[in-house]
Amino acid sequence: MNNLNIYIESNPNPNSLKFVTNIMLVDEGIVKDYPDIQSAEDSPLAKKLFDFEYVKRVFIMSNFITITKSEKFSWEEIKLDLRDFIKKYIEEKNEIILITKNKSSNKSSNKSDTDTIDEKIKNILEEYIRPAVEQDGGAIDFESFENGRVIVSLKGACSGCPSSTLTLKSGIENLLKRFVPEVKEVVAEEN
Repeated sequence: MNNLNIYIESNPNPNSLKFVTNIMLVDEGIVKDYPDIQSAEDSPLAKKLFDFEYVKRVFIMSNFITITKSEKFSWEEIKLDLRDFIKKYIEEKNEIILITKNKSSNKSSNKSDTDTIDEKIKNILEEYIRPAVEQDGGAIDFESFENGRVIVSLKGACSGCPSSTLTLKSGIENLLKRFVPEVKEVVAEEN
């Protein structure tokens, strides 16, 4: 692989770093969050990263990998080892994600008012919130809307981030309430 570059970005979660490459690692729309080695069955790269005793979570999307470390270690001790390992792994053309053919669809054929509200919420998350969350090395997914309550899941650097509650309440909840009056509260589902 010619001229693979990896640079490291910090994000609001002090236990996570974003390792950004100058190439696409996975196809557009693929978002993989591995909270532990057992969940990493479809990612040889994530499995290898969990071999490092300090790796606690791996998140892979587009051109970056976000790694969450154990609090026992400092980034200064480990970040260059991780960057070098990722660079070598990719340069050797090892598989990052095993491709699976079955894609599930959550689309329903009958449209109700809730479906319309769900679509509004998803569109706002997609347009306004997802880019900022991805910039910080994470992802946000819409899970459900019921009785004024929006449930989202936070992945990557956002999972367990000390500032994610503030972001969720001050940013995301306020934005959704402004655009979708039916929204009364936004909560994150724990992964």
